[in-house]
Amino acid sequence: MMRQYAATFDAGTTAIKGALVDEGGRVVASANGGLDLIVDGDAREQDPNQWWSTFRDVARAMLHDAAQSEPDFETGRICGIICSGQMQDVIALDASLRPVRNAILYSDGRAEEQAERLTRTLGGVRDDAASSDVIGTRRFLATVGNRLEGCLPLPKLMWLRDREPDAFARTAHVLISSKDYLIARLVGVCVGDVAACSTAGAMDIRTGHWDAGLCAAAGIDMALLPELHRPQDIVGAVKAAAAEETGFAVGTPVYAGIGDAGATTLASGAGKPGQYNINLGTSGWIATVSNEPFVDKPGAANLRFGAADGYVNAVPFLNAGDVHRWAAELLADGDYDRAHTLIEASAPGANGVLCLPYLVGERFPVMNPAVRGAYVGMSPATSAGDMLRAALEGVAFSIRQGMTSFDEPPTSISLIGGGARETAWCRILASMLRHPIEVFANADILPAVALASLVFDRSDLVTTVADTATYEPDPDAARIYDALYPRFAALYPAIASLN
Repeated sequence: MMRQYAATFDAGTTAIKGALVDEGGRVVASANGGLDLIVDGDAREQDPNQWWSTFRDVARAMLHDAAQSEPDFETGRICGIICSGQMQDVIALDASLRPVRNAILYSDGRAEEQAERLTRTLGGVRDDAASSDVIGTRRFLATVGNRLEGCLPLPKLMWLRDREPDAFARTAHVLISSKDYLIARLVGVCVGDVAACSTAGAMDIRTGHWDAGLCAAAGIDMALLPELHRPQDIVGAVKAAAAEETGFAVGTPVYAGIGDAGATTLASGAGKPGQYNINLGTSGWIATVSNEPFVDKPGAANLRFGAADGYVNAVPFLNAGDVHRWAAELLADGDYDRAHTLIEASAPGANGVLCLPYLVGERFPVMNPAVRGAYVGMSPATSAGDMLRAALEGVAFSIRQGMTSFDEPPTSISLIGGGARETAWCRILASMLRHPIEVFANADILPAVALASLVFDRSDLVTTVADTATYEPDPDAARIYDALYPRFAALYPAIASLN
């Protein structure tokens, strides 16, 4: 049989990355192209036309490399194109699928006023604003599975109608994820996947359909919103004009794809209750899949998974790799190898030093953007290594505190992100959580392989290619962390009163 391929793309905020994956999970070619972020005060926007031009260039470069590395490669053997992408955007298109303005990004919270107005409308108590807010907040959370904030697309559409009526009048379609604009250009249809569209603020997370009541309360025509699909659904085929620009064959199937947080969860192997994934990027999150949204967990975000039954539950923490970077720069002149040596020279418990790692406030397990971090327990015997270790242990304590919010005990815990390269941190987390930690050595390729698994209908594909190392808990370190944990948990209440 002739080898088949899946063309996978991730449309992120800083770059579009492409990877051509064969049916065995091997990445045979890849390419990427950078994107510009348009910042004006608190506004965060991007040009969808740049998404397309970059996607086109990345696709052509990837196909060229595949032809060089795979002697028998032909574009006709690509059996599907599938994308992941940033979520929670407002991408307004006219009737010809042309952008009417720049895309408003997930990180843009300009619509707080509209979110507050929508909360009161949903509450419906005209003579009691406080009661109306409470009722509206509960009604929205029960339907959407997420909290009503000014960064969500539904209130941002209200903002667009209020502040830019000419652009709004020309809007015939609204997309929620960057990858859906690429699909529109490839196929000529406006679609969205249920994971990404869980962040729109207009979808009933339990039914996977747009909610007419929410749209009516916002005064937004539900017909503007994209057709909803599961990530593995074929939504069309590459049209002639798009084929000429990208190099793909006319008629190549295009899949709905999945929002980036859903793709990361799929790649991590967390597919059912009890399986957890910890991401240690600059910021981070704990993600799992459960049978119900976490509507009773402050700070939690919920997605309808779509790729399988259940819901992705993610709890974000703002302080992760940024704490490691800050401590390494301050105490080891930014030399991570030196920082590692210093950390290893300090014993678990950091010689009695505790670090509350909230450098930039925190969102989970506490929700306080104003709180700041602190060291306690320092003495003349405290070393730079103690302070470095305490910083990493502080993040690990925070993750442990966050894990207590989950109902299902862990059956597996995986770790991804730049922080996973610090082996001392991996050992700290294993002992802190009293559970083996599985670290992916090839985490950079797994999201592409996970996307390809949907094209090939092979749920085992990521497991087949994953290169993992397992860190076991150290019983002595675990006992030390158990003894220190109550002291750490008492730090926030004490520090919060001083900020």
